[in-house]
Amino acid sequence: MPKYWEDYQLGEKFTTPGRTVSEGMINIMVGLAGFTLPLFWDEEAAGKTAFGMRIAPGRLTLLFMGGLEEQCGFWEEETMIALVGIDKVRITSPLRPGDTLRVYGEVIEKRETKNPQRGIIVHRSTCKNQKGETVAETESAHLVKRRGGL
Repeated sequence: MPKYWEDYQLGEKFTTPGRTVSEGMINIMVGLAGFTLPLFWDEEAAGKTAFGMRIAPGRLTLLFMGGLEEQCGFWEEETMIALVGIDKVRITSPLRPGDTLRVYGEVIEKRETKNPQRGIIVHRSTCKNQKGETVAETESAHLVKRRGGL
């Protein structure tokens, strides 16, 4: 049964499956996106940084968070219209090859729109690694169909 804007509740929570991020995954995404800092490409140079090794760009963590959130089944393909914003982004810990990520989310706001066929759901997401360390936090807004809409 599809989940419409009216079906989401303030305080409703979700947890995504885990995903282990490999060095190869990071290499592909760093190359595709065009990142050039030695921290992302050069093991020797990265070893001399505070991180002691190569890490992934913080923006890559956001990409993994989005994929994990889609996989958990919290959003319905039939009623989801679009991601309309990502706010309060905080990258709080580096993403390293071999880390397993999981996202914990909570609905924090529901807003009507001018269009009575659509509404906004805002959720806070916290991405943690296998050690329970917070890697990133965001607040995201999605446009969702309302009952009888579109």
